[in-house]
Amino acid sequence: MAKKRSLSLTLRNYFITGVVVLIPIGFTLYLSKILIGISSKIIPENINPNSYLPFKIPGIEIIISIILITIVGGISLSFLGKRILKLIDDLFKRIPFLRTVYSAIVQMTETFSKKGGNKQSVVLVEYPRKGVWAVGFATKENNGEMSDKVNKKLLNVFVPTTPNPTSGFLLMFP
Repeated sequence: MAKKRSLSLTLRNYFITGVVVLIPIGFTLYLSKILIGISSKIIPENINPNSYLPFKIPGIEIIISIILITIVGGISLSFLGKRILKLIDDLFKRIPFLRTVYSAIVQMTETFSKKGGNKQSVVLVEYPRKGVWAVGFATKENNGEMSDKVNKKLLNVFVPTTPNPTSGFLLMFP
């Protein structure tokens, strides 16, 4: 019976790992299919080279999708674009199921993009008392209320706990 239980646990872990691996891949492929479909419909027939050449140019939709993404990126950096993105962000955060999915995707993209001068360097900090040192991750400068109160620039340092390194303490050092 123990072998069946371990086999079922192993298969369950394989399944969960497969889902975790396939979700980003599937989402990317699905989004790419949508973008290619939109870009192929946007191009008028008279300027689409695939409609009047005796052969099809492979990848023209992908190139147009890249151009569309670049245009959206440029617009989103403008004042009006930022306002529109804020409205969309607020709308998605009000819809129950979409709120969870949207927040997770936003958090992942912010993690992988180096916005806001994120520094991810390993540091040694004297914590929890003098003479005791702990390994931490310097994340970024604290430009919030705390640094205003002490009139010093503060550095945020995340000190993970054991045995679970996903939890820890966020410390601020001058």
